[in-house]
Amino acid sequence: MEEKEVLLTQEGFNNLEKELEYLKTEKRGEIAERIKIALGFGDLSENSEYDEAKNAQAENEAKIAELENKVRYAKIIDESEIDTKTVQVGNSVKVYDEEFDEEVVYTIVGSTEVNLVENKISNESPLGKALIGAKKGAVIEVEAPGGVSKYKILSIKK
Repeated sequence: MEEKEVLLTQEGFNNLEKELEYLKTEKRGEIAERIKIALGFGDLSENSEYDEAKNAQAENEAKIAELENKVRYAKIIDESEIDTKTVQVGNSVKVYDEEFDEEVVYTIVGSTEVNLVENKISNESPLGKALIGAKKGAVIEVEAPGGVSKYKILSIKK
């Protein structure tokens, strides 16, 4: 199975490593303690605490494997290579949304760092894909479930 690279800012990479370290140390320890306590309750066939702890362990191990994979295939975006001539991952883009008659600033990030509350959108999202490579002043069209949305690029910043 061929893995695709995971685009990350340095901050995003650091956050991934921090979360991975937490899951491997503290979280594993907490779950092991829960299993140990649940084992003390006796009969495992009717021990819901044990079942819950084992499920939490499986979920934690799956999350660890997922994060290890992301770290393994991470490509950290070199901020010195980011320019503002065209939209790239790592840029903040101010656009005019014609449908809602408003200006919005989006930061283009890799799919791992998406945070819609902070307007961090993926380079793989429909809007992100349409913005990548576009220049200031360009009007882009994005196919959305409700129809086509148009955005004019007002500025591109690092």
